Amino acid sequence: MPASPEDLMDFLDGLGIATTTVTHPPLHTVEESRALRGDLPGAHIKNLFLKDKKGALFLLSCLEDRAVDMKALHKVLGSARLSFGKPDLLYEVLGVKPGAVTPFALINDRGETPRVTFALDAALAKAETIHAHPLHNEATTAISFKGLEQFVAACGHTALMVDFEAPP
Repeated sequence: MPASPEDLMDFLDGLGIATTTVTHPPLHTVEESRALRGDLPGAHIKNLFLKDKKGALFLLSCLEDRAVDMKALHKVLGSARLSFGKPDLLYEVLGVKPGAVTPFALINDRGETPRVTFALDAALAKAETIHAHPLHNEATTAISFKGLEQFVAACGHTALMVDFEAPP
């Protein structure tokens, strides 16, 4: 069974990571999120679950307005050509459904050898607060960048920093 949102909050609390969560109607797109949140300060992200031609899996978290060139991204990640992972695979590996993809889903990929490579937009390191879904799309959780780094490490992952500002 994948971790529940309550399991996630307990895990974060156990690590001493401060978060704030607000509930809202289900959100499925960046546009819906923008319309609902108003002027909530901090970095808002979008998350992509990707699979390369060789079967390697990736979770990319980047600024919500970031243009992601899928044809060039594989070069940055050192992978084969990328496509979006299927919903069944997303649920099997990260325990979330489309519309709720989040870096917090790494809590469900904590085996001896994690299946997912986590890639993070380098610009997020400058953010005081990052907003992400807590394993479902009916809430948003605010976490510091340092807290997110600590969480990722506790899940057995290392963030591969992607500099979208650098020339390809």
